[in-house]
Amino acid sequence: MTRRTDTPATWDERAQLATFLDYARDTARAKCEGVSAEDSRKAPLPGSPLMTLCGLISHLRWVEYYWFEVMFLGEEFAGPLAGATDDDPDPEMRTAVDIPLPQLLTEYDEQSARYRRLVSEHDLDSTAKRPIGDGRHVDLRWVVLHLIEETSRHNGHLDVVRELVDGRTGA
Repeated sequence: MTRRTDTPATWDERAQLATFLDYARDTARAKCEGVSAEDSRKAPLPGSPLMTLCGLISHLRWVEYYWFEVMFLGEEFAGPLAGATDDDPDPEMRTAVDIPLPQLLTEYDEQSARYRRLVSEHDLDSTAKRPIGDGRHVDLRWVVLHLIEETSRHNGHLDVVRELVDGRTGA
């Protein structure tokens, strides 16, 4: 099982934020430990055909990409989220069923390491290159807090899906 901690090595704001984001990420990974390939693609919630373990991990990966690379750094929008439409708002969840969960987790781990460095190399007051919908530019602190919230919320989904597909609880 992944070693998780919500206690930072130091008590400065950056360490606390980074620790809680890593804790939420590690919880998502722990929810997926030991699941079969078949169960990782099951969508047990009525009316939610994309709500699979694979789909949720892919979503978390691409949401971080969106906030760190597209919004904060101002990079060009690429990947499955770039193809989102009103008819297909979550292509990163739909296409994930074709990608093995171990690969999705590896990609999420590699990306998390890059974003961990990004957070360590930028001032928390640095503003995003792109504005949010109302025209304001959020700061890096807000991005990290938002991703803690987003990841933690989806950990609840991962917990429910995991229990329904194979009965495992906890983590």
